[in-house]
Amino acid sequence: MIALRPGSGTPAPGGTGERQPGERDAREPLWRHLVGAVLRRERVAQQRTLKDVAEAARISMPYLSEVERGRKEASSEVLAAAAQALGLGLGDVLTRVQSELARPARLARTARSAGLARPVDPRDGAPRSLGARPPAAPHQGEVRLAA
Repeated sequence: MIALRPGSGTPAPGGTGERQPGERDAREPLWRHLVGAVLRRERVAQQRTLKDVAEAARISMPYLSEVERGRKEASSEVLAAAAQALGLGLGDVLTRVQSELARPARLARTARSAGLARPVDPRDGAPRSLGARPPAAPHQGEVRLAA
């Protein structure tokens, strides 16, 4: 077995090392989720409907919906068409996706340095709740920023 992601080939205790269907490595977001989120955010920011963008891109509305929700891995041609329909270049979409990839890593570093040690959801960068104790109150004169 070839591990495509760090830690993905490591068997769980008592496990076989095989992933169950739908199981993902929490450390790495999937490309299709990031691309879909970027496309959807841009479409919503422009106050455009799914139908409008799909027609402009000359792709089906259900397929664009699946791409936006991260359920379909779109080809470069489809991504370029969707980007162009939104008034973006493919490079613009890729730059935004790169920023999304870097965001969870920045948030995790910030959380660790602040002593929060809460994992971050790779899809939206929001801290995950583990039922752990809340972070200690800041000392006098100390300022902590929340994500």
